[in-house]
Amino acid sequence: MPKKTKIKRAELHAHLGASVNPPILWSIAHRQGIKLPMKNYWEFENMITMSKSEKNRNLDEMHNNFYHWTELIQSSPEAVEESVQSVIGGGYRKCNLILQELRFNPMFRNRGGERDLDHIILSALWGLEKALLEYPEVKAGIILMMDRTLTFEQNSIILKKAIKYHSQGIIGLDIAGPQRKTFSLKKHAPLFRAAREAGLGVTVHTGEEGTLEEMRFVIKEIRPDRIGHGIIAHRDPKILAELAEKNITLELCPTSNLRNNKIKNIAELRRIVSAFLRHGVKFTINTDGPEMYRTNIHKEQQLLIQSKILTEKEIVRCTRWAFEATFMK
Repeated sequence: MPKKTKIKRAELHAHLGASVNPPILWSIAHRQGIKLPMKNYWEFENMITMSKSEKNRNLDEMHNNFYHWTELIQSSPEAVEESVQSVIGGGYRKCNLILQELRFNPMFRNRGGERDLDHIILSALWGLEKALLEYPEVKAGIILMMDRTLTFEQNSIILKKAIKYHSQGIIGLDIAGPQRKTFSLKKHAPLFRAAREAGLGVTVHTGEEGTLEEMRFVIKEIRPDRIGHGIIAHRDPKILAELAEKNITLELCPTSNLRNNKIKNIAELRRIVSAFLRHGVKFTINTDGPEMYRTNIHKEQQLLIQSKILTEKEIVRCTRWAFEATFMK
């Protein structure tokens, strides 16, 4: 008899540095001769993943403690190719993810200029193509990320690469990274306009931290298709109304926000999601990086159901919103 059809799932917000199975990263590190601070695999796994009891005080701590190592290990064309291929295949096998958007910053994979950006990006696209060849049921694409800790000139280069490889599997442009006083989102707004004009999807990390003023600027001036996280929007009914009116979809990452101290507890998460629902704001359910947070899309959905934050019917609606909001049209 045929197997029971699995529930079709989608993920729009996952970082490559947080999505690769630790044994794969362990093997890549040893093949490339990367000196790790330990020789025991289990210590390594504990270093690059978070348990339920662990929390980061802020995003800087997350980047320094976790992404420093995963991005270093992925800093070669071969490593990026293998990483991308493993994430897409793994997501399909574990959770029946038939739609996946994976994002990464190529400048955090080129060892400060030692590696060529084009080789890094093309290798990611080769990994993507290999995964899609193995799993033809899956649709997947890559979002290139700029960062608040990079210069405007560096971020401009990432934009140019995203446009250059748009026809080969780069589907969107994002910006992330911890808040910096030297960073100007206003100065970067033209980069997003250029991305949109080139046919790329636009998403912006905002409202995970930062200010409501930044969110208002993003909504009004950048006008993204989606917003990464956006959780502080629940504090302002006017922002919620604008999100609904402009049909901007939020990329919600529950476990990540809890582990990174951006949401204090389940009760606060319930209030945030309730505000989104009351104001008609569309949002999708994501992991931010399944391996780092020891989660997956199914677990995220179960967390919301078991915590009485969403019903199963509402989970289905969030999944539908993900399929509607994808950059892969």
